[in-house]
Amino acid sequence: MAVRLIPAIPLGDSVYLIALQPGARKAQPGAACPLPALWGLNVSKQEQRLLSRREQRLLSWLKEQTQANSCHLKCLQILKGLRDLRGRGLEQPFGAQWSRVLSSYILKTALFSLLLRGPWQAWEEQFLAERLQDLVLYLRDCLQKRVLMHFFLGNASVPEAVPVPKLLKEAAPLNLLAAFDAPTLDLAAFQLLNTWNQAPKIIRLYSNPRYLRKSPTLCKHITDTGQESQSN
Repeated sequence: MAVRLIPAIPLGDSVYLIALQPGARKAQPGAACPLPALWGLNVSKQEQRLLSRREQRLLSWLKEQTQANSCHLKCLQILKGLRDLRGRGLEQPFGAQWSRVLSSYILKTALFSLLLRGPWQAWEEQFLAERLQDLVLYLRDCLQKRVLMHFFLGNASVPEAVPVPKLLKEAAPLNLLAAFDAPTLDLAAFQLLNTWNQAPKIIRLYSNPRYLRKSPTLCKHITDTGQESQSN
């Protein structure tokens, strides 16, 4: 296993100056300063703490806004489960990429973005299958367009009830999918829709069949919508 050591100078409160890699030191054409930057600022731990707190505040606010029988968290749980089940049948190296492209944070970001479009009543328990399909299709579109922006960093649309620290509010907008190449995202989009269309089959192959008996309506709807998608 290769280990790469990066020099860092602590500045306090989990903030560090880190040495930039040679490829990142090139001066930009037309830049005011002719000398390339040799050090970068790393606030990942501090930023992570802030993001975690904002996420908890957002979840609490959503709980207050939505109906008691809202299905948004169930949608997230089911999609995570389908992701994990489908990942068992994927060959490497894409299997590892699949879990990264559809990380829990990316799934939550897609859910938050879709949920805030409203209306809240549309997320009642009786609409579970419809909202789950909306989430899958929204995520597929993001993968095909190669864009899913970070929910908090540089996002002016965060509800006012969820105060965002200046450090996050003034940060540059971040595309969560920027680290992945186009072929990987295209394949992930294809596999995501395929997973949705074949959800009952995937559950039977890789999960306890009792899951199907617990959610017969959901699985029937998944089957019906899958057939419609394939016929269109």
